[in-house]
This record gives sequence, C-alpha cells and structure tokens, in this order.
Amino acid sequence: MTADPLDSIDDAVAAAAFRRLVRLLRHRSDAANIDLMGLAGFCRNCLGDWIAEAGDLDKESARAIVHGMPTAEWKARFHVAATPQQLARMEESMAKNP
Repeated sequence: MTADPLDSIDDAVAAAAFRRLVRLLRHRSDAANIDLMGLAGFCRNCLGDWIAEAGDLDKESARAIVHGMPTAEWKARFHVAATPQQLARMEESMAKNP
C-alpha cells in the first residue's frame, strides 16, 4: 500500500490550512450548508463534528468554533430552508462519501 502524501504534511501546516478553510467558510455565509453538502458531501456542521470527534469535544462547542458563533445564532442569521432539489442533490452527493 502506498503512503498517502497527506500524512507527510507537517501538523502546523495542516492546521494553518484548516484554519484558513474555516475562516473562508465563516466569511462566505452565502455558501449554504445544503449546497456544500450537495457539491462536496460535507459542510460546516461536518467540520465541527470532525473537530468534536478528534478533540473529544461536544458537537455544539465544536460547531460554534467553525461557525464563529453559536449554531443557533448562525442558523437564525444565515440558514435558508432547503428546496427538494437541494435535498436530492445532497443525498446523491452523500452517497459518494466513503
């Protein structure tokens, strides 16, 4: 089995890239989670959940890190109800995830 080059990235470099991604997602509130899910199979909530799992945190605290505010506040400010088409695209995209 060939080693994954991703595993050779220095942790500080990987952390800096991750922080840049999270800050971009905070800035781009116009990029809806449902659209991220439909396109890439993950969203802000997924990133928060991954932080929770990796750091032994509760999901809400970890999601608030990604959102830059409590999840309820983020939803009140930026969440828009998903259309049936967005939900279908999300389900199709999620089926491609490992």
